[in-house]
Amino acid sequence: MTRAQIDTLLQKIESTEQVGGGNDRIKAIVNRINRDLFYAIEDLDIQPEEIWKAVNFLTQAGVNGEYGLIAAGMGIEHFLDLRMDEEEERAGISGGTPRTIEGPLYVAGAPKSVGFARLDDGTEVEEGKVFFMQGQVVDGNNNPIPGAIVEVWHANLKGNYSYFDQTQSDFNLRRTIETDENGNYQFRSILPSGYACPPGGSTDVLLTSIGRHGNRPSHVHFFVSAPGFRKLTTQINFEGDPYLWDDFAFATRPGLVPDQVDITDAEKIKEKGLTKPYSSIDFGFTLHSEIEGLHDAEVERLRAESVV
Repeated sequence: MTRAQIDTLLQKIESTEQVGGGNDRIKAIVNRINRDLFYAIEDLDIQPEEIWKAVNFLTQAGVNGEYGLIAAGMGIEHFLDLRMDEEEERAGISGGTPRTIEGPLYVAGAPKSVGFARLDDGTEVEEGKVFFMQGQVVDGNNNPIPGAIVEVWHANLKGNYSYFDQTQSDFNLRRTIETDENGNYQFRSILPSGYACPPGGSTDVLLTSIGRHGNRPSHVHFFVSAPGFRKLTTQINFEGDPYLWDDFAFATRPGLVPDQVDITDAEKIKEKGLTKPYSSIDFGFTLHSEIEGLHDAEVERLRAESVV
């Protein structure tokens, strides 16, 4: 079909919309996506069997609950971050802690403490390596922000997250920390493992079909927020991971790979109540002040919430 024929068909479809009915914003988005899809079908000579395979794939992806992973794997979530960066730069916001993707594995309601929290439940202490991470939450002028909220979550040594992995205890490796009077936070945990998307799942099938892997490097997620400041969504990564700069979700960014120091001094180990060396990471977060008229950095999306 020619573009003119396709446009005539699209006009016929759009003509069935009721004037004043529905949502104008949704109409504009759906019609644009439909137009681009029709053009792609014609330009790439996509056959009916291929369309229905795609429909079946999307149906199964919904059953598997993998749309969040697919959005990350296709670079969509990273693209949205880059667009937010550009919007902030136009508004005069630059520097500070880089944002990066949230991913689909956050769970609301993690236990809250002030200043310090232990994330792990102790089940992996013998096989894993303990690490402490600490720092200060500050504003754009490097002033500390007392009472800021640092939400942190990460995978266990098997690459699994509590809540989604029912073998783990409730809120294992998930905590909410309120910074102290000096804006400081610290937590203790077990160095997490990198992981791959579910083998044979929808994301794995899609990535394999386009010749890509589905591996993520070891990382730790954060939400950092405070009244009057733009919420920060970010992650840190660990040097030495083979997928550090080859993350299938494109989440690794310069400025988010802090130094990791191995502590081997016997006295320091004893002070922490440990019997073997541990790692220490210093990392601060900078929050930018809210600007009127700028798109909200708090992204509204469906998230898991524990009933515990």
